[in-house]
Amino acid sequence: MPPTRRRGSRRGPSTPRQAEILTYVRDYQKRTGYSPTLQEIGDYLGISKVTVFEHLTALEKRGLVRRGRHKARSMELADDLRLPNDRPSVVPLAGRIAAGAAVEAVENPDTLDLETVFASRHGTYALQVRGDSMIDDQIRDGDYVIIERRSTAENGETVVALLENGEATLKRLYREKGRFRLQPANPKYAPMYVDRLTIQGVVIGVLRCI
Repeated sequence: MPPTRRRGSRRGPSTPRQAEILTYVRDYQKRTGYSPTLQEIGDYLGISKVTVFEHLTALEKRGLVRRGRHKARSMELADDLRLPNDRPSVVPLAGRIAAGAAVEAVENPDTLDLETVFASRHGTYALQVRGDSMIDDQIRDGDYVIIERRSTAENGETVVALLENGEATLKRLYREKGRFRLQPANPKYAPMYVDRLTIQGVVIGVLRCI
């Protein structure tokens, strides 16, 4: 009798190689609308067609893939399949594009895991920006800044500074002769000078929803 699964639960491959095969199949289907052949999978992963067949047979027994008999490119992935990069924080990284002179666009299928990028830091959190005092640093009103929770910062780093009056501000930090200069990145605003402050974190990223 097959094991029962909780409603809504998702299953994943048993080995890293199986995960590579299924990920390639999923991405190939998204790009082309149909499945790759065994040979194409083997060529991409640098393994033999026979090895691909063996892995797919094992996956088929677990119900993670379905293949039409004697039909090329007929592979289907299970609806409840879970792959390592299926998290919402993982987005396709399609390649690079020039912001200066135009260059030929080259597709380079990969992924960018935002969770891994930010989770590698200690105690990250996000704040939504209000105001335009940091606009020359490309931090605009409505942007989300990703903060690494730290109590110290180097000169020139953009910090969340808690002032003695209880207000917090986002500025570049500079130490000057026993005091702190909180420097905006907008000529409309004057720098702030304070004797004491508490650093609550340092900016490590900016997210913008257009």
